[in-house]
Amino acid sequence: MAITTLSSREFNQDTSRAKKAASKGPVFITDRGKPAHVLLSIEEYQRISGQRRNIVDALSMPGLANIEFDPPLLRDFARPADLS
Repeated sequence: MAITTLSSREFNQDTSRAKKAASKGPVFITDRGKPAHVLLSIEEYQRISGQRRNIVDALSMPGLANIEFDPPLLRDFARPADLS
């Protein structure tokens, strides 16, 4: 894991560099030489925070829109009620 330190000025001038560095490890952003912020990839943030995906994310499947699904209508199963 690579740790990168950037000044606020460097961060503002080259955010793409900071994002690339964050994919390899944390990026410390300093204000007047003191660490003020940390930039992490979303995967690293979720790993260290213990954040779990919500149920919608967990059940979603890539390419779901391409699956054909034509369920029968409920009226196809309807029967007259036997009230005797």
